[in-house]
This record gives sequence, structure tokens and C-alpha cells, in this order.
Amino acid sequence: MTAETLPTAVLPPPPPRPGPSWLPLPGAYTAAPGRCIAELTARLGPVPTLRRRLTAARTALTVTPDAEGCLLSLELTGRPLRGRTLGFVSTSITPEADGSRLTVPGELALDDTDTDTDTDTDSDADDARVPATLTLRVVDRADDLLLVLGDLRLPYGPLRRRTGLTLSRIRPADRIRLLVAVEFTCPA
Repeated sequence: MTAETLPTAVLPPPPPRPGPSWLPLPGAYTAAPGRCIAELTARLGPVPTLRRRLTAARTALTVTPDAEGCLLSLELTGRPLRGRTLGFVSTSITPEADGSRLTVPGELALDDTDTDTDTDTDSDADDARVPATLTLRVVDRADDLLLVLGDLRLPYGPLRRRTGLTLSRIRPADRIRLLVAVEFTCPA
């Protein structure tokens, strides 16, 4: 019996994907109701003094062919916010080395849902925003899906002074942590 070596076919490389390879295909992504979990934790040193779930009023991820135009935004409501909306809007989305983690710098703001915001000036609105960085771990990624888990940590004092976010007096805090888990899907 003799061994015969057959030639192997070399497959061509896959066609290049439009947009950043560490995000799904370009489009407008949202999270279906119940597919976004957010938790607000107040900490004093290593001790959590408050831990409450927040409700996602709106979640959006816009993926464009160029990485500079990608945008992530979250609007959260809940009892700890006392009728106000906590909003996060990114300024960019950048991957770490292999794309398994995303760094999302942006601004965190607390807006009244009951009051008229037309009377505010632009400078007052800028003063009420706090720069924050949301760090996301990519759990699953497909052409039309992005499942991420992440957190945002801020000192409570500057956040309270700039946005007006106040906690109960019986809940002292020196740091705030916002934990989010979101499944973005494209409704197309």
C-alpha cells in the first residue's frame, strides 16, 4: 500500500467587513424591553450602602462604517433617581487589543423629566455633565448582535455637586458604580 499526497486548495481570505471588526455590522441597534439590566450601587469604602435596579428608558448603539462615528447612549430611570433620568452619551468607542473589551468615554448627566428644559442655558447644561468612562466586556458578538457587560465608577461628591444626584442621608457614599448588561440587536 502506498500513500498518495493530494494537493490542498487554499481558500481566499474572507471579504472585508464594512465598519469596525470589533463591533457588529453598521446600523442602528437597540435593546428590546427586558434585555437591559442596570444597577446603581453606592459605596462607602468597601461597603455597599445602597444597591438598586434601574429601568432602561432608552438604549441605543449606532455603528457606522468609520469607527469615529460610533455612538452609545443609555437613559435610565428608577426609584433611587427620584423621578429623574440618568443619561450617558459616549464620545467614542475604542477596543482594547483583541476587541474583547471596549472603552467608552462619554458624559453622564441627570435630567428632570418633570421640568421644562428650554429655560436652561447651554452653559448650565454643560456644567451638569460629568465626564465618565464606561468599560464594557464583550460577551457575544455577531453580525446583528452585541451583548456586553460593563461598569462605570465615579466619586460621589463631584457627581452630586455637578448633577444634583442626591442619595438618602442614611445612605452615605463616597463612590457610585453603575453596572449594565445590554443585548443590542438590529431590528432590520
